[in-house]
Amino acid sequence: MRILRFLDPTGQEQLGCEHAGGQVTRLAGDLFGELRDTGEAVTVAKLLAPLVPRDIFCIGLNYAKHAEEGGKGVPEHPVVFMKSTAAVQNPGDPIVLPRKLRSDTVDYECELVVIIGRECKNVSRDRALDYVLGYTCGNDVSARDWQRNGGGGQWIRGKSFDTFAPLGPVLVTADEIPDPNSLRISTTLNGEVMQDWSTDDMIFDVGTLIEFLSGSTRLLPGTAIFTGTPHGVGFARTPPVYMQAGDSVTVEIERIGQLTNPVVEEVV
Repeated sequence: MRILRFLDPTGQEQLGCEHAGGQVTRLAGDLFGELRDTGEAVTVAKLLAPLVPRDIFCIGLNYAKHAEEGGKGVPEHPVVFMKSTAAVQNPGDPIVLPRKLRSDTVDYECELVVIIGRECKNVSRDRALDYVLGYTCGNDVSARDWQRNGGGGQWIRGKSFDTFAPLGPVLVTADEIPDPNSLRISTTLNGEVMQDWSTDDMIFDVGTLIEFLSGSTRLLPGTAIFTGTPHGVGFARTPPVYMQAGDSVTVEIERIGQLTNPVVEEVV
């Protein structure tokens, strides 16, 4: 099922099922419980992020060629950081370049995002995908200067500015993507393809990530896991390429779709 969250013409928030051809029917129930397709056709007035995550875990340096382009070795364990849930942005709404805490080095990162569907703890890799509700596209927007130098050695400051976690356009349920580590993934900036690779280049696959993150730790329904980005990010280019006001950036993942956001400057 392709689940989307949206506002209808009256401004009411709804869940819908996207069908072939683009028709959307209303879903009744709870995203993490029973969800039923009513068959009632609905109009999408505004598309929203598929959910507001309970927590956002992120994995750094998780693609072999990306670790190589950044001059890093293969990590022994997944490199984990978090984003603020307030950083979530809707498809079509702008990524805002920070100006109060100014950054001129804001980078794109296409990522497969895993959504946990039921509470899990200490799960094994071979059972880990049983706890996945579905998958969506994410852009791990990163202010590189704040990431490296402004957070006391931690990445959260540079990763958690408002709008730095676009999600969407839909949540594709796990039954439609039996192998999340065989998907094409790309970023296009102003019509130019910047990243184009496959999730099979992950150092730690999705099952391994869930096993590691759930170790001695409860992952709650609605937890989002950004699983890392492939090579081709802006900071590693010569010269570096960072997002500017007026840009448009699109993350595309096979079998999920395209997540597009314009780029604007913060007004302070």
